[in-house]
Amino acid sequence: MIGILLFRKFLRYIITFLAMIALIFFISHLMPGSPLKNILGEETYFRMLSQNPETLEELNKEYGLNRPLVEQFIIYLTALVNADLGYSYKYRQPISELILFRLKWTLLLLLPSTVLGAMLGAFFGALTGWNHRSGQDSIFTSWLLFVYSMPHYWLAMLFVLVFAFHLDLLPLSGICSAGSQGFQRLVDILVHMALPVSVLTSLNVSYNYLIMRGSVVQIMGEGFVLTARAKGLMERDVLFRHVLRNAMLPLVTVIALDFGFMVSGALLVEIVFSWGGMGTLVYDAVMARDYPLLHGSFLVIACCVLAANFIADVLYVVLDPRLRAGETT
Repeated sequence: MIGILLFRKFLRYIITFLAMIALIFFISHLMPGSPLKNILGEETYFRMLSQNPETLEELNKEYGLNRPLVEQFIIYLTALVNADLGYSYKYRQPISELILFRLKWTLLLLLPSTVLGAMLGAFFGALTGWNHRSGQDSIFTSWLLFVYSMPHYWLAMLFVLVFAFHLDLLPLSGICSAGSQGFQRLVDILVHMALPVSVLTSLNVSYNYLIMRGSVVQIMGEGFVLTARAKGLMERDVLFRHVLRNAMLPLVTVIALDFGFMVSGALLVEIVFSWGGMGTLVYDAVMARDYPLLHGSFLVIACCVLAANFIADVLYVVLDPRLRAGETT
């Protein structure tokens, strides 16, 4: 029965994925402007538009931009079935190569910030949830709620202003300094990623903290907690051996959702820090109206988010016997 449950969920994700392919394609084409304006330059484009429109029409035909949108979508789907993401107008490179190179830098920010955010958020959320009427709880909750309400890019600019500009402790932007090699390059990358990872981790901690705190407060009234206390167990053992194990179940789904939110947030943070990952790639694609690059970038991001959520669904079914019992009855 677990296999049937997971198969149903898998079908839902397949349908969602197909819908996202269509949305990504058609929404990107709603942007005003033409890719040829970026390829030729504005001055050349408008001169050709007024003096030599037939040449401009030939270029539109060469790039396939003169075809009806539905026909372009069918051509795109055909190429996608053959695992061909296309060719970038701006970079003059296969899109798969561009994405593979940029995606690793985005994951370099996402993975540590997701793991650290989950661990710290769960730990502090459990402690303050256990003492939810204390002054410590009021201070932590108020502060992290304030951090959670901040836009990603605003917090990133605040970190740049304080730690890079005024205190001059960390570099303003980029992945590494020019000319660094070997171990020095590794250290340089770690120094450059300190600020963006700190921003993403702070936002992730605030969200996980609020979820874990609420979960612990809710579970504290359950009967098994009263039983554990009646047995004479220490408060620390009740929290970490009984309450925390049950409160972690909602966090499994939240971590996957975090990954989805972090992907979108990381794109904005990357732009602030000029981090050469998927964020700057998407930004360049939008500015250049590079439709194939936009399609490929958003498609890969969507796949990462869907995969993370599917893994969370699988873990939730495996970890929660009540859910399996509900499905089998």
